[in-house]
Amino acid sequence: MFSANTSQNRTAYSTEIIAGTSSFLATSYIIVVNPSVLSQAGMPFSGVLTATVLVSFFSSLMMGLYAKNPVLVAPGMGLNAFFTFSAVIGMKVPWPVALGAVFWSGIIFLILSAFNIRTYIVRAIPRPLRYAIAAGIGLFITLIGLVNAGFIVHHPATIVGIGKLHPTLLTFLAGLLFTAVLVIRQVKGAILIGIVFTTLAALPLGRWWATETAPLIHWKGLFAAPDFSLVLKLDLVNSLQWSVVPVIFAFVFTDMFDSLSTLVGLSEAANLLDENGEPRNIKPALITDAVATTLAGLVGSSPGTAYIESAVGIKEGGRTGLTAITGAILFLPFLFLAPLLSVVPAIATAPALVLVGVFMVQPVTKINWLQLDEAIPAFLAMVIIPFAYSITQGIIWGFLSWTAIKLIIGKRKDISLALWIIDLFAILALILE
Repeated sequence: MFSANTSQNRTAYSTEIIAGTSSFLATSYIIVVNPSVLSQAGMPFSGVLTATVLVSFFSSLMMGLYAKNPVLVAPGMGLNAFFTFSAVIGMKVPWPVALGAVFWSGIIFLILSAFNIRTYIVRAIPRPLRYAIAAGIGLFITLIGLVNAGFIVHHPATIVGIGKLHPTLLTFLAGLLFTAVLVIRQVKGAILIGIVFTTLAALPLGRWWATETAPLIHWKGLFAAPDFSLVLKLDLVNSLQWSVVPVIFAFVFTDMFDSLSTLVGLSEAANLLDENGEPRNIKPALITDAVATTLAGLVGSSPGTAYIESAVGIKEGGRTGLTAITGAILFLPFLFLAPLLSVVPAIATAPALVLVGVFMVQPVTKINWLQLDEAIPAFLAMVIIPFAYSITQGIIWGFLSWTAIKLIIGKRKDISLALWIIDLFAILALILE
Protein backbone atom coordinates (compact mmCIF):
# COMPACT_ATOMS: atom_id res chain seq x y z
CA MET A 1 0.00 0.00 0.00
CA PHE A 2 2.75 2.45 0.95
CA SER A 3 5.29 1.28 -1.64
CA ALA A 4 3.15 2.71 -4.45
CA ASN A 5 2.48 5.81 -2.46
CA THR A 6 6.10 6.48 -1.64
CA SER A 7 7.34 5.94 -5.19
CA GLN A 8 4.54 8.03 -6.68
CA ASN A 9 5.34 10.89 -4.30
CA ARG A 10 9.13 10.52 -4.79
CA THR A 11 9.79 9.74 -1.17
CA ALA A 12 11.03 6.78 0.87
CA TYR A 13 10.02 4.87 4.00
CA SER A 14 12.88 6.37 6.00
CA THR A 15 11.93 9.88 4.90
CA GLU A 16 8.30 9.33 5.88
CA ILE A 17 9.24 7.98 9.33
CA ILE A 18 11.59 10.90 9.99
CA ALA A 19 8.86 13.28 8.82
CA GLY A 20 6.29 11.65 11.08
CA THR A 21 8.63 11.91 14.05
CA SER A 22 9.23 15.58 13.29
CA SER A 23 5.50 16.32 13.06
CA PHE A 24 4.95 14.49 16.34
CA LEU A 25 7.61 16.54 18.12
CA ALA A 26 6.01 19.73 16.83
CA THR A 27 2.52 18.61 17.90
CA SER A 28 3.29 16.73 21.12
CA TYR A 29 2.90 19.78 23.36
CA ILE A 30 -0.87 19.19 23.14
CA ILE A 31 -0.42 16.09 25.33
CA VAL A 32 0.37 18.40 28.25
CA VAL A 33 -1.40 21.61 27.26
CA ASN A 34 -4.82 20.11 26.53
CA PRO A 35 -5.18 18.45 29.98
CA SER A 36 -3.85 21.64 31.55
CA VAL A 37 -6.59 23.70 29.87
CA LEU A 38 -9.51 21.25 30.25
CA SER A 39 -8.70 20.43 33.88
CA GLN A 40 -9.66 24.03 34.65
CA ALA A 41 -13.19 23.01 33.65
CA GLY A 42 -13.22 20.53 36.54
CA MET A 43 -12.17 17.46 34.54
CA PRO A 44 -9.43 15.14 35.90
CA PHE A 45 -6.01 15.85 34.38
CA SER A 46 -5.17 12.16 33.92
CA GLY A 47 -8.54 11.46 32.30
CA VAL A 48 -8.11 14.31 29.81
CA LEU A 49 -4.55 13.18 29.07
CA THR A 50 -5.82 9.70 28.20
CA ALA A 51 -8.56 11.20 26.03
CA THR A 52 -6.04 13.48 24.30
CA VAL A 53 -3.76 10.56 23.43
CA LEU A 54 -6.68 8.41 22.22
CA VAL A 55 -8.02 11.15 19.95
CA SER A 56 -4.54 11.94 18.61
CA PHE A 57 -3.66 8.28 17.99
CA PHE A 58 -6.86 7.05 16.34
CA SER A 59 -7.50 10.23 14.32
CA SER A 60 -3.94 10.53 13.01
CA LEU A 61 -3.98 6.81 12.20
CA MET A 62 -7.22 7.30 10.24
CA MET A 63 -5.72 10.28 8.43
CA GLY A 64 -2.83 8.10 7.34
CA LEU A 65 -4.72 4.93 6.43
CA TYR A 66 -7.98 6.38 5.08
CA ALA A 67 -7.16 9.90 3.82
CA LYS A 68 -3.53 8.99 3.01
CA ASN A 69 -2.32 12.47 3.96
CA PRO A 70 0.81 13.37 6.01
CA VAL A 71 -1.24 15.36 8.52
CA LEU A 72 -1.57 14.75 12.26
CA VAL A 73 -4.90 15.23 14.02
CA ALA A 74 -5.27 16.10 17.71
CA PRO A 75 -7.50 18.16 20.06
CA GLY A 76 -7.36 21.70 18.76
CA MET A 77 -6.00 24.76 20.48
CA GLY A 78 -8.70 27.42 20.59
CA LEU A 79 -11.37 24.75 20.66
CA ASN A 80 -10.14 23.58 24.08
CA ALA A 81 -10.08 27.21 25.25
CA PHE A 82 -13.66 27.69 24.08
CA PHE A 83 -14.71 24.46 25.79
CA THR A 84 -13.25 25.51 29.15
CA PHE A 85 -13.48 29.26 29.37
CA SER A 86 -16.50 30.08 27.20
CA ALA A 87 -18.77 27.04 27.52
CA VAL A 88 -18.07 25.61 30.99
CA ILE A 89 -16.85 28.63 32.95
CA GLY A 90 -18.50 31.44 30.99
CA MET A 91 -21.87 29.91 30.07
CA LYS A 92 -22.02 27.59 33.12
CA VAL A 93 -22.47 24.50 30.95
CA PRO A 94 -21.52 21.35 32.94
CA TRP A 95 -18.57 19.61 31.33
CA PRO A 96 -20.49 16.37 30.59
CA VAL A 97 -23.02 18.49 28.67
CA ALA A 98 -20.17 20.28 26.89
CA LEU A 99 -18.76 16.87 25.88
CA GLY A 100 -22.19 16.03 24.51
CA ALA A 101 -22.06 19.24 22.47
CA VAL A 102 -18.68 18.15 21.10
CA PHE A 103 -20.18 14.80 20.07
CA TRP A 104 -23.19 16.34 18.32
CA SER A 105 -21.00 18.87 16.53
CA GLY A 106 -18.95 15.91 15.29
CA ILE A 107 -22.09 14.25 13.95
CA ILE A 108 -22.97 17.48 12.13
CA PHE A 109 -19.41 17.58 10.75
CA LEU A 110 -19.82 14.05 9.42
CA ILE A 111 -23.05 14.89 7.62
CA LEU A 112 -21.68 18.13 6.18
CA SER A 113 -18.43 16.47 5.12
CA ALA A 114 -20.03 13.38 3.61
CA PHE A 115 -22.22 15.52 1.35
CA ASN A 116 -19.57 18.19 0.68
CA ILE A 117 -21.83 20.80 2.30
CA ARG A 118 -19.07 21.66 4.74
CA THR A 119 -16.75 22.84 1.97
CA TYR A 120 -19.52 24.95 0.45
CA ILE A 121 -20.34 26.66 3.75
CA VAL A 122 -16.72 27.43 4.58
CA ARG A 123 -16.10 28.92 1.15
CA ALA A 124 -19.19 31.10 1.61
CA ILE A 125 -17.69 32.67 4.73
CA PRO A 126 -15.77 35.84 3.76
CA ARG A 127 -12.02 35.29 3.88
CA PRO A 128 -11.33 38.41 5.97
CA LEU A 129 -13.61 36.99 8.67
CA ARG A 130 -11.84 33.63 8.54
CA TYR A 131 -8.47 35.32 9.01
CA ALA A 132 -9.77 37.62 11.74
CA ILE A 133 -11.40 34.83 13.75
CA ALA A 134 -8.22 32.74 13.59
CA ALA A 135 -6.25 35.75 14.83
CA GLY A 136 -8.83 36.49 17.51
CA ILE A 137 -8.60 32.94 18.83
CA GLY A 138 -4.82 33.35 18.86
CA LEU A 139 -5.13 36.50 20.98
CA PHE A 140 -7.58 34.68 23.25
CA ILE A 141 -5.18 31.79 23.80
CA THR A 142 -2.34 34.24 24.47
CA LEU A 143 -4.47 36.05 27.04
CA ILE A 144 -5.17 32.75 28.80
CA GLY A 145 -1.45 31.99 28.90
CA LEU A 146 -0.60 35.41 30.31
CA VAL A 147 -3.33 35.10 32.97
CA ASN A 148 -2.20 31.60 33.93
CA ALA A 149 1.32 32.94 34.39
CA GLY A 150 0.16 35.85 36.55
CA PHE A 151 1.53 38.32 34.00
CA ILE A 152 -1.95 39.77 33.38
CA VAL A 153 -4.09 40.20 36.51
CA HIS A 154 -7.40 41.76 37.46
CA HIS A 155 -7.18 45.42 38.43
CA PRO A 156 -10.19 47.20 39.99
CA ALA A 157 -9.36 50.56 38.39
CA THR A 158 -8.22 49.53 34.91
CA ILE A 159 -10.00 46.14 34.59
CA VAL A 160 -6.68 44.42 33.85
CA GLY A 161 -3.07 45.18 34.69
CA ILE A 162 0.43 43.75 34.88
CA GLY A 163 1.20 41.43 37.80
CA LYS A 164 3.99 42.17 40.22
CA LEU A 165 7.36 40.60 39.54
CA HIS A 166 7.85 37.54 41.73
CA PRO A 167 9.71 34.23 41.32
CA THR A 168 6.84 32.51 39.50
CA LEU A 169 6.43 35.31 36.97
CA LEU A 170 10.18 35.50 36.40
CA THR A 171 10.23 31.75 35.78
CA PHE A 172 7.47 32.16 33.18
CA LEU A 173 9.37 34.97 31.45
CA ALA A 174 12.53 32.87 31.37
CA GLY A 175 10.57 29.95 29.91
CA LEU A 176 8.92 32.20 27.32
CA LEU A 177 12.26 33.64 26.21
CA PHE A 178 13.91 30.21 26.10
CA THR A 179 11.05 28.68 24.09
CA ALA A 180 10.85 31.67 21.73
CA VAL A 181 14.55 31.33 20.89
CA LEU A 182 14.10 27.61 20.16
CA VAL A 183 11.11 28.36 17.91
CA ILE A 184 13.02 31.10 16.08
CA ARG A 185 15.92 28.71 15.52
CA GLN A 186 13.41 26.10 14.27
CA VAL A 187 14.46 23.47 16.78
CA LYS A 188 12.32 20.35 16.45
CA GLY A 189 9.96 19.96 19.38
CA ALA A 190 10.76 23.51 20.52
CA ILE A 191 7.51 24.04 22.43
CA LEU A 192 7.72 20.67 24.18
CA ILE A 193 11.35 21.35 25.14
CA GLY A 194 10.26 24.74 26.45
CA ILE A 195 7.61 23.13 28.64
CA VAL A 196 10.19 20.74 30.10
CA PHE A 197 12.66 23.59 30.68
CA THR A 198 10.10 25.79 32.45
CA THR A 199 8.91 22.88 34.60
CA LEU A 200 12.47 22.14 35.72
CA ALA A 201 13.05 25.83 36.40
CA ALA A 202 9.88 25.91 38.51
CA LEU A 203 10.87 22.96 40.71
CA PRO A 204 12.87 25.09 43.21
CA LEU A 205 9.82 27.33 43.70
CA GLY A 206 8.10 24.54 45.57
CA ARG A 207 10.88 24.52 48.17
CA TRP A 208 11.89 28.16 48.36
CA TRP A 209 8.70 30.10 47.57
CA ALA A 210 5.73 27.83 48.34
CA THR A 211 3.04 30.50 48.18
CA GLU A 212 -0.32 30.90 46.46
CA THR A 213 1.41 32.49 43.47
CA ALA A 214 4.12 29.83 43.34
CA PRO A 215 2.34 26.50 43.82
CA LEU A 216 4.21 23.56 45.24
CA ILE A 217 5.05 20.94 42.63
CA HIS A 218 4.29 17.43 43.88
CA TRP A 219 6.10 14.44 42.40
CA LYS A 220 3.48 11.74 41.77
CA GLY A 221 5.59 9.09 40.11
CA LEU A 222 6.48 8.19 36.55
CA PHE A 223 4.08 5.56 35.23
CA ALA A 224 0.43 4.68 35.83
CA ALA A 225 -2.31 2.82 34.03
CA PRO A 226 -4.37 4.97 31.64
CA ASP A 227 -7.28 6.81 33.24
CA PHE A 228 -10.44 5.98 31.29
CA SER A 229 -12.73 7.76 33.76
CA LEU A 230 -13.97 10.25 31.15
CA VAL A 231 -14.84 7.68 28.49
CA LEU A 232 -18.59 7.81 27.72
CA LYS A 233 -19.16 10.45 30.43
CA LEU A 234 -20.81 12.81 27.93
CA ASP A 235 -24.41 13.91 28.49
CA LEU A 236 -26.12 13.30 25.15
CA VAL A 237 -29.63 14.27 26.26
CA ASN A 238 -29.04 17.58 28.04
CA SER A 239 -26.57 18.67 25.36
CA LEU A 240 -29.53 18.94 22.97
CA GLN A 241 -31.18 21.71 24.99
CA TRP A 242 -31.74 25.07 23.27
CA SER A 243 -29.37 26.73 25.71
CA VAL A 244 -26.52 24.55 24.43
CA VAL A 245 -27.15 25.32 20.75
CA PRO A 246 -24.68 28.27 20.77
CA VAL A 247 -21.97 25.91 22.03
CA ILE A 248 -22.61 23.39 19.25
CA PHE A 249 -22.81 26.29 16.78
CA ALA A 250 -19.39 27.60 17.84
CA PHE A 251 -17.78 24.14 17.71
CA VAL A 252 -19.20 23.53 14.23
CA PHE A 253 -18.07 26.74 12.61
CA THR A 254 -14.77 27.22 14.42
CA ASP A 255 -13.57 23.70 13.69
CA MET A 256 -15.07 23.81 10.21
CA PHE A 257 -12.98 26.53 8.66
CA ASP A 258 -10.02 25.83 10.94
CA SER A 259 -9.61 22.29 9.65
CA LEU A 260 -10.37 23.15 6.03
CA SER A 261 -7.99 26.12 5.94
CA THR A 262 -5.29 23.97 7.59
CA LEU A 263 -5.71 21.16 5.08
CA VAL A 264 -5.76 23.58 2.14
CA GLY A 265 -2.68 25.40 3.41
CA LEU A 266 -0.69 22.21 3.99
CA SER A 267 -1.71 20.80 0.61
CA GLU A 268 -0.57 23.96 -1.14
CA ALA A 269 2.73 24.02 0.76
CA ALA A 270 3.49 20.37 -0.05
CA ASN A 271 1.98 20.44 -3.55
CA LEU A 272 -0.35 17.64 -2.48
CA LEU A 273 -2.94 18.53 -5.11
CA ASP A 274 -5.10 16.46 -7.42
CA GLU A 275 -5.38 16.84 -11.19
CA ASN A 276 -7.83 19.75 -10.73
CA GLY A 277 -5.51 21.66 -8.45
CA GLU A 278 -7.65 20.91 -5.38
CA PRO A 279 -6.22 19.50 -2.10
CA ARG A 280 -5.61 15.78 -2.42
CA ASN A 281 -8.18 13.49 -0.76
CA ILE A 282 -9.91 16.50 0.81
CA LYS A 283 -13.22 14.69 1.40
CA PRO A 284 -11.77 11.73 3.37
CA ALA A 285 -9.51 14.19 5.21
CA LEU A 286 -12.53 16.25 6.31
CA ILE A 287 -14.41 13.08 7.27
CA THR A 288 -11.41 12.10 9.39
CA ASP A 289 -11.53 15.48 11.10
CA ALA A 290 -15.24 14.97 11.78
CA VAL A 291 -14.61 11.52 13.26
CA ALA A 292 -11.90 13.04 15.46
CA THR A 293 -14.43 15.47 16.94
CA THR A 294 -17.06 12.77 17.45
CA LEU A 295 -14.47 10.52 19.12
CA ALA A 296 -13.33 13.41 21.32
CA GLY A 297 -16.82 13.79 22.77
CA LEU A 298 -16.98 10.07 23.49
CA VAL A 299 -13.62 9.74 25.24
CA GLY A 300 -13.57 13.07 27.11
CA SER A 301 -11.84 15.86 25.19
CA SER A 302 -12.52 19.03 23.23
CA PRO A 303 -12.80 18.63 19.42
CA GLY A 304 -10.00 17.21 17.32
CA THR A 305 -8.69 18.96 14.21
CA ALA A 306 -5.91 18.81 11.64
CA TYR A 307 -2.71 20.38 12.97
CA ILE A 308 -0.83 23.08 11.08
CA GLU A 309 2.32 21.87 12.89
CA SER A 310 2.24 18.96 10.44
CA ALA A 311 4.05 21.40 8.15
CA VAL A 312 7.22 20.52 10.09
CA GLY A 313 7.04 16.92 8.87
CA ILE A 314 6.09 18.02 5.37
CA LYS A 315 9.21 20.20 5.27
CA GLU A 316 11.17 17.03 6.16
CA GLY A 317 9.78 15.34 3.05
CA GLY A 318 6.59 13.72 4.37
CA ARG A 319 4.18 13.15 1.49
CA THR A 320 2.13 10.02 2.31
CA GLY A 321 -0.07 8.60 5.02
CA LEU A 322 2.93 6.83 6.55
CA THR A 323 3.97 10.17 8.03
CA ALA A 324 0.67 10.44 9.93
CA ILE A 325 0.81 6.76 10.97
CA THR A 326 4.29 7.25 12.42
CA GLY A 327 3.15 10.28 14.40
CA ALA A 328 0.07 8.41 15.61
CA ILE A 329 2.14 5.54 17.01
CA LEU A 330 4.42 7.94 18.88
CA PHE A 331 1.45 9.28 20.86
CA LEU A 332 0.66 5.89 22.42
CA PRO A 333 3.40 5.63 25.11
CA PHE A 334 2.08 8.80 26.75
CA LEU A 335 -1.03 6.89 27.86
CA PHE A 336 1.09 5.64 30.75
CA LEU A 337 2.84 8.89 31.73
CA ALA A 338 0.01 10.82 33.40
CA PRO A 339 1.74 11.04 36.83
CA LEU A 340 4.90 12.47 35.24
CA LEU A 341 3.06 14.97 33.06
CA SER A 342 0.69 16.07 35.84
CA VAL A 343 3.58 17.78 37.67
CA VAL A 344 3.77 20.36 34.88
CA PRO A 345 2.54 23.67 36.41
CA ALA A 346 0.46 26.31 34.65
CA ILE A 347 3.47 28.60 34.27
CA ALA A 348 5.20 25.88 32.22
CA THR A 349 2.38 25.58 29.67
CA ALA A 350 1.78 29.36 29.60
CA PRO A 351 4.72 30.07 27.22
CA ALA A 352 3.29 27.46 24.84
CA LEU A 353 -0.10 29.21 24.89
CA VAL A 354 1.50 32.58 24.18
CA LEU A 355 3.55 31.27 21.27
CA VAL A 356 0.64 29.33 19.77
CA GLY A 357 -1.11 32.70 19.76
CA VAL A 358 1.77 34.08 17.67
CA PHE A 359 1.26 31.35 15.09
CA MET A 360 -2.51 31.77 14.96
CA VAL A 361 -2.47 35.55 14.55
CA GLN A 362 -0.38 35.41 11.35
CA PRO A 363 -3.39 35.27 8.93
CA VAL A 364 -4.30 38.82 9.96
CA THR A 365 -1.69 40.06 7.47
CA LYS A 366 -3.91 38.76 4.64
CA ILE A 367 -6.69 41.23 5.50
CA ASN A 368 -6.86 44.38 3.36
CA TRP A 369 -7.06 46.95 6.14
CA LEU A 370 -7.60 49.76 3.64
CA GLN A 371 -10.92 48.29 2.49
CA LEU A 372 -12.89 49.42 5.51
CA ASP A 373 -16.19 47.69 4.73
CA GLU A 374 -14.29 44.40 5.22
CA ALA A 375 -11.67 45.56 7.71
CA ILE A 376 -14.16 46.83 10.31
CA PRO A 377 -16.15 43.56 10.67
CA ALA A 378 -12.87 41.62 10.66
CA PHE A 379 -11.44 43.88 13.36
CA LEU A 380 -14.58 43.53 15.51
CA ALA A 381 -14.47 39.73 15.25
CA MET A 382 -10.77 39.69 16.14
CA VAL A 383 -10.92 41.94 19.21
CA ILE A 384 -14.28 40.85 20.63
CA ILE A 385 -13.00 37.29 21.09
CA PRO A 386 -10.33 38.17 23.69
CA PHE A 387 -12.09 41.26 25.10
CA ALA A 388 -15.38 39.43 25.69
CA TYR A 389 -13.51 36.24 26.66
CA SER A 390 -15.77 34.46 24.20
CA ILE A 391 -15.01 32.90 20.82
CA THR A 392 -18.73 32.59 20.16
CA GLN A 393 -19.38 36.32 20.55
CA GLY A 394 -16.51 37.21 18.24
CA ILE A 395 -17.83 34.90 15.53
CA ILE A 396 -21.42 36.12 15.92
CA TRP A 397 -20.64 39.85 15.81
CA GLY A 398 -18.16 39.39 12.99
CA PHE A 399 -20.83 37.80 10.81
CA LEU A 400 -23.60 40.21 11.78
CA SER A 401 -21.48 43.36 11.36
CA TRP A 402 -20.27 42.15 7.94
CA THR A 403 -23.84 41.62 6.75
CA ALA A 404 -25.16 44.90 8.19
CA ILE A 405 -22.35 47.03 6.71
CA LYS A 406 -22.50 45.39 3.28
CA LEU A 407 -26.30 45.77 3.21
CA ILE A 408 -26.28 49.44 4.21
CA ILE A 409 -23.60 50.52 1.71
CA GLY A 410 -25.30 48.70 -1.17
CA LYS A 411 -23.02 45.68 -1.58
CA ARG A 412 -25.71 43.08 -1.12
CA LYS A 413 -24.01 40.81 -3.68
CA ASP A 414 -21.21 40.27 -1.16
CA ILE A 415 -23.67 38.49 1.14
CA SER A 416 -24.13 34.88 0.05
CA LEU A 417 -27.17 32.76 0.82
CA ALA A 418 -25.07 30.62 3.13
CA LEU A 419 -24.00 33.73 5.04
CA TRP A 420 -27.64 34.78 5.46
CA ILE A 421 -28.32 31.36 6.98
CA ILE A 422 -25.29 31.72 9.25
CA ASP A 423 -26.58 35.14 10.34
CA LEU A 424 -29.91 33.58 11.24
CA PHE A 425 -28.19 31.04 13.47
CA ALA A 426 -26.08 33.83 14.97
CA ILE A 427 -29.19 35.80 15.92
CA LEU A 428 -30.76 32.66 17.38
CA ALA A 429 -27.60 32.10 19.42
CA LEU A 430 -27.86 35.62 20.85
CA ILE A 431 -31.52 35.12 21.71
CA LEU A 432 -30.96 31.72 23.30
CA GLU A 433 -27.90 32.71 25.32
